[in-house]
Amino acid sequence: MAAGSATKDIEEDDDEPTLSAHALQALKEFMSEQSTAAEGEPAEVRLMAEDWRLSQFWYDQETAVTIAEEIRRLSASTFSPVACVACPTIYAYLKKTSPQIPVQLLEYDRRFEQYGRDYTIYDYNLPEELPTEFRHAFRVVIADPPYLSKECLEKVAQTISYLAQEEDYYILLLTGEVQKERAAELLKVFPCGFRPQHSNKLGNEFRLFTSYDPAERLGCWE
Repeated sequence: MAAGSATKDIEEDDDEPTLSAHALQALKEFMSEQSTAAEGEPAEVRLMAEDWRLSQFWYDQETAVTIAEEIRRLSASTFSPVACVACPTIYAYLKKTSPQIPVQLLEYDRRFEQYGRDYTIYDYNLPEELPTEFRHAFRVVIADPPYLSKECLEKVAQTISYLAQEEDYYILLLTGEVQKERAAELLKVFPCGFRPQHSNKLGNEFRLFTSYDPAERLGCWE
């Protein structure tokens, strides 16, 4: 999810991180599958159409595959559970590229109930009204607050703190550049060189913030 209107162009950078062979193959397979699904054959995990009334703006394929691969790197060795807070695009691509990793989608839109046990209803206004078994249960938490407001980020930060393990955890936050200082204050996360992009261009510049330095994989911390 995200919020915004008309886009801001980002110039090409020779030092910009590139996709690995694994990510490129995953991107190719997912694009092929989406094309097949459009012809009438269902995909294993498919996103519904964006509902802008719910501030839904899906990430483009390269962004989703790149981030899904990073999550795979962080959790694949131990198959650690992953929480996707209000970011169904990442959930869908992660399920496609790394189905062995347990993933839980926390999302307000009940259309995602089709994902069965992988789905939990989530309202950011009620940041800790979640199953007790989720408390400090996730080694990797990725979140995409639906609105670029101080209140929204503060409440989503509460949710992240509820979900993340007390030690040895990783946080990935997708939100606007304008939240940079607040994100650092609330969650100790910092922007990477990698620039996420949406399928529908937005006016607000988005960044990927992490609680760890991902090195060259995502362009390092700034």
